[in-house]
Amino acid sequence: MSRSVSASQLRTLIAQRSELAVLDVREEGVCARKRLFYSSVAPVGRIGLLIDRLVPRLGTPIVLVDTHGEYTPRAAALLERWGYTDVAILEGGVEGWAQAGFEIFSGTNVPGKAFGEVIEHKLHTPNIDALTLKARQDAGDDLLVLDSRPFGEFNTMSIPGGIDCAGAELVYRALATVPSPDTLIVVNCAGRTRSILGAQSLINAGVPNPVAALTGGSMSWLLEGLELEHGKIRTAPRPEGQALATARELAAAAARRAYVPVIDRETLAALERESGERTLYRFDVRDPLEYEAGHPAGWQNAPGGQLVQATDEYVGTLHARVVLRDDDGVRARMTASWLKQLGYLDVRVLDDAASASLVAEHVEAGAQAVRVRPHGARTRWIEADALLREIEAGTVQTIDIDSSLAFRRAHVKGARFVAASAVLAHLNDLPRDTLIVLTSEDGVLAGLVAAEIAQTRGGVSALIGGTRRWLALGLPHEAGDAGNLTGDDDAWYSPYHAEPDQVAAQMNAYLAWELQLVEQVNRDAIASIDVLDFETSTARRSRERLAEIAGRAA
Repeated sequence: MSRSVSASQLRTLIAQRSELAVLDVREEGVCARKRLFYSSVAPVGRIGLLIDRLVPRLGTPIVLVDTHGEYTPRAAALLERWGYTDVAILEGGVEGWAQAGFEIFSGTNVPGKAFGEVIEHKLHTPNIDALTLKARQDAGDDLLVLDSRPFGEFNTMSIPGGIDCAGAELVYRALATVPSPDTLIVVNCAGRTRSILGAQSLINAGVPNPVAALTGGSMSWLLEGLELEHGKIRTAPRPEGQALATARELAAAAARRAYVPVIDRETLAALERESGERTLYRFDVRDPLEYEAGHPAGWQNAPGGQLVQATDEYVGTLHARVVLRDDDGVRARMTASWLKQLGYLDVRVLDDAASASLVAEHVEAGAQAVRVRPHGARTRWIEADALLREIEAGTVQTIDIDSSLAFRRAHVKGARFVAASAVLAHLNDLPRDTLIVLTSEDGVLAGLVAAEIAQTRGGVSALIGGTRRWLALGLPHEAGDAGNLTGDDDAWYSPYHAEPDQVAAQMNAYLAWELQLVEQVNRDAIASIDVLDFETSTARRSRERLAEIAGRAA
């Protein structure tokens, strides 16, 4: 049986700044309503897909969190079955934490988003508002909009004229993109965090250009009644020659100012030998397409910008060791300079020679493999044609357990949606002789959950190939939320996914939530954020340019 820890005991453990994983085992949408600052989301229904990546070391002290004990015993039993040796449960869950007088947060990626707000608050990151940016674009000013989000988000919607240059790519590619050192670089994202981090990255590195973050990102653009572009394919070029050499120099200087250790192959080998006693994460911070084309064996992909904003999705163990690599000498160093300031990771960068030698010895290609912790029972699979016959005969209930947003777009005809963690409870509402078929995007999650259920109930299968294959085969499907039994419990819905008449209100609420994070972090006094002022001349030039723009508008 797992032991329990009180809220006060957990707060003391966090304050000790030793290895600790705080895992919230509720679905993301539920967790986003009330959560602890330093928790990573690992819903019990899909924990078998996440745990090996979030908490790779079996001896890591783990504290499980839910609302009031509804999921933690089940999660603890699974972790102990898989060999985790130090598992505890937060007594009273999130409600117990609140009753103890400790701060409750809401939202997703809270440490990273709070980090961005603290950065702007302390360093006064230069900002330009949407209407001013649009006016200067229309006037033909010498400026360039760089979008710091991954390409998929940029392709969905972008500021007119913007160019995709995601996160850690900014210092790497910016100098090869701008027409001159006098060009104003405006960095945007969907909201605030990646705009701030992106602009401040360029400032910290000391690029020659003036720099500003777009206040409120594309949300503020829409709220001002301006239009976005959709489906654009504009990517910042890769640097060569002097542009690459300068980017490398700037990144190296930023890493030194942030006291980032750069290690050789021998030191990496020593860390790997000690990974049974100290957790080690090894991240390749390049673009996912570069990673898929070839990467060192055993390294995970974590694009630098996303790793800084969504650290809790990649690293579940506080105060673990983290080693970053790239193939250019820029992106890993810039990413590490930020992770050091987050204050709860032991971060190093693998030097260029060691990184190259890893690739020379053993390259893997393809997307990152997902290691699944099995449930100890055989998955019973069903083929698409067999499920179709059961649907036509009216003898089956299909349950989609993956994504309510994807379910809304398209799902197997007659399917219901249930968040993966809630499937066991909802099955109790169905006759035990009902044939149940679970489906997920690619069938992996459905197979995992079906295997868990098989230990207590028969008649449950998983659709091989999942919903993606079903749709690709052109089999009967529907759209909409009818049949969604758990609402948005499975995921946090961004304001962009709100009903049309609610989008503006939700965008304003989201931006207000981000702005209040500084006050909440100060009140909580648990975060170990340590923001550094790199004192580059870029900050001064940026403020001078923005003051000039304001003067012309006055």
